[in-house]
Order: sequence, then structure tokens, then C-alpha cells
Amino acid sequence: MAKEKTIFFCTSCGNESPKWLGRCPACGEWNTMVEKTVATGKPARNAQAAAGRPSHKPQVLSQISSARERRISLGDPEIDRLLGGGLVEGSLVLLGGEPGIGKSTLSLQIPLACPGIKTLYVTGEESAPQVRMRAERLGGDASNCLIYSETLIENIIAQAQEINPGLMVVDSVQTMYSEGIESSAGSVSQIKEVTSILLHFAKSTGIPVILIGHITKDGYIAGPKILEHIVDVVLQFEGDDKGAYRLLRSIKNRFGSTSELAVFEMTGTGLKDVTNPSEMLMPVHEQGLSGTAVAVMLDGLRPFLIEVQALVSTAAYGTAQRSATGFDGRRLNMLLAVLEKRAGFKLNMKDVFLNMAGGLRVADPACDLAVICAVLSSNFDFSLPADVCFAGEVGLSGEIRPVPQCDRRIAEAARLGYKKIFISKYSSVAKGSVPEGIQVVKVADVPAVVKSVFK
Repeated sequence: MAKEKTIFFCTSCGNESPKWLGRCPACGEWNTMVEKTVATGKPARNAQAAAGRPSHKPQVLSQISSARERRISLGDPEIDRLLGGGLVEGSLVLLGGEPGIGKSTLSLQIPLACPGIKTLYVTGEESAPQVRMRAERLGGDASNCLIYSETLIENIIAQAQEINPGLMVVDSVQTMYSEGIESSAGSVSQIKEVTSILLHFAKSTGIPVILIGHITKDGYIAGPKILEHIVDVVLQFEGDDKGAYRLLRSIKNRFGSTSELAVFEMTGTGLKDVTNPSEMLMPVHEQGLSGTAVAVMLDGLRPFLIEVQALVSTAAYGTAQRSATGFDGRRLNMLLAVLEKRAGFKLNMKDVFLNMAGGLRVADPACDLAVICAVLSSNFDFSLPADVCFAGEVGLSGEIRPVPQCDRRIAEAARLGYKKIFISKYSSVAKGSVPEGIQVVKVADVPAVVKSVFK
């Protein structure tokens, strides 16, 4: 007979402990251990196992079929590309993001754009009339989309087996619960149990499941970290929920690359694809303004041109302020120290404010060169030419370090009409890969950039 015992479970990494600990010994996080009741004992053996006949046997690797998995198109080329060519049959996809950023909107747009796929849309957060109102706003064909307002996972699985849909959407995992677990919906044990049941359903029936999850205040998907290990694909929305643009990033994908990125614009009729993200990040002000520079960044495999805005002013209260929006503040301090130590610019008594246009969070080191040029442009009140862009990493000794995939960055800058791009002297550019109409200027260090740009 199974017995119950109490263990303590880390919500960050899934590590288990027989007693409560202030700090998890596995991941080092503080105050993440929560109590959980589990059943112990030997599991029941099925008839085949009892007779000594296992249900399947090991196979030789070379004899296993290597046929490609079947994929389902979701009617949106951006989402299909992000998933690696479409949704794989029997896969479990976790979609996360902040409240109001567009998770439910996107999950409802998918069945409305695919009337040929019978979809079971399970909602635990909204009533069926609320979903209908949102569907009328989004538009599309709702003739093959079934709405089921339920939170008990056993009832959901029973209905899904009876209907046999081609796709199932669950909104959201934090609202679902199982009768076999004596805890409230949203607890660690309930989230693990519900996700395990959905995974078994998806793998046994071949029906793909899209699962919506909430995130914490730190930006991580709520629940134990093991939740992300259970699912096949993890997609997460990024961006400011008060702005118009959303980034859908692939964090984990067992069937494709995690270097892809999809960009959407939130409109009154739902999320719309942004096929050319560089255009939304281009300068929208008059020419001749100081403190702006254009960086050619790379997010995954997609190149972007983003405007870097800087403002340098005299410190009003004696202590200089350093503020960065969309950029690492510690890296900004490092670049300002490089300007003072290696190039002789005294900025220690001046406030420096930095902003990445478009509300994006930038992590590509190739933006360093544009940040330095924008800061100096504001400091000198000198406007940079509108047809110049930058792609280079700045080292602590003031050298301009090469960045990967320069050919792709140069091609994107030329396509958008830029005439000159500054890159590292040590960057390797394939012969004949530079498009016509753009000049590639190679610089070795920060003083060389100053002489070339601010002359």
C-alpha cells in the first residue's frame, strides 16, 4: 500500500529535501523550499509486467526509423518559423509572458487562423462568453473551435478523448487542478501533476497541446523549474505590455532552433506579424539631432537596426547619475570608464542617460560602439550623419573587437539604405559579400573611431 510523506520542494530548480532549508543546496536560491505531500511505496504492476513480458524492448539505434516528424502549420508564417517549421504532432508547448502581453490573444488567434484544424480551447480563467467576445474582436473563422470552460484536468482529458481534436489549448496551467492531489490550484504539486497528465495525453494520442503559463515578478515562468523540463517547447513573450510591439522568443525547442525570434504588433484586432523589425526601430525624428546613433545588432539569427539614444548633461546635485533603459547599466558604466581612461573624455561630473528605442532589451555586445558614439555625440552636441551605423564590441583596453556574422549585418544595413558602417579592424568580411552602395570602415580602437566620426 502506498504511504504519504512530506518533503520540501525547491520552486526554482525542483530539488527535493526531507526537511525545510533556508537556501536550496542545488541552485543556491533563498526561501524557495515549499512543503509537498507525496505518496510512497511500490507502484502497481500491470498484467504484462506481472507475467514477465515487458510492453516494449530495446532497439538498435541504426534500425530506428529516422523519418522526420509530422508538423502542423498554424496559419502564421512567423510562428511556424519560430517552432522550426510548424507544430509537431504530440508535442507540448509552454507559452509564457507577463499579464496583458498577449498570451491568450495569440492562443485564440491560432485556431481562428486554422479553421481546418478542430481545436479544443480549454479556459480556466475566462467564461465561454468572454472568449466569444474576444474572438469577435479578433475575427477569423470560429466554426471549428470548441470552447470548454473547466479547471478539473480529469474532465478535460475525458472531453478531449471523446472529441479527438487536432489541437488543444489550455489557458492556463496555474488554474488547473487534479483530484489526486490535495492542494489548491497553482501549487507546485498541482502544476507538476497537471503538466505530467497533459504530457502523457499528448504523447499517447499525438494531439499537440499549447499550455499557457504565468511568470513571476522576476520574469521567469511561475512554478517549479522542472515544468520547463517536462515540456517540449518553451516560448516566452517579451517587451513592454504598454507598448505596441511584442517579441516572442524560443527559449527551448526539442524540434528546432532556439535562435529564432518573432516580432508582433498589438493592434485592435489582435497580434500582427512584423516582417521587417528594423523599420519599427528606425529614427522617427528630424535629422540633425545630437545624441543618437544606429547600431546593427543580431538577436538569434535575425539582424536588427536599432536607434541608440543618449543624453549627457551637467550633474545637477554634484553626484553624477547613470541610467540605462533597455541596456545593461553595468556595461554602460564600463564603457564610460573606457572613454575616460583610454580616450581622455571626462564624464565623471556629468549625468548620462541611455535609451534603446522601441522598448527592446538589448544584450548584443555589438551595440557598444553605437553607445559610445551616441554618448560622445550628446556630449559634443554634434549630430552624426543619418546614413551611418555601427557594429562593434568595445574592450577594456579601448580596442574595437569583432562581432560574429558581420556579412549579415552589413547586408541588412545596405538593404535599409545606409551608406557607411563602422566595424572592427579585425572583423573578417568575405570577399565580394559587401553590397554595392555601402562603405565598410574598419577601426582598431576608440580614438580611431573618434577621429573618423567626429572630424
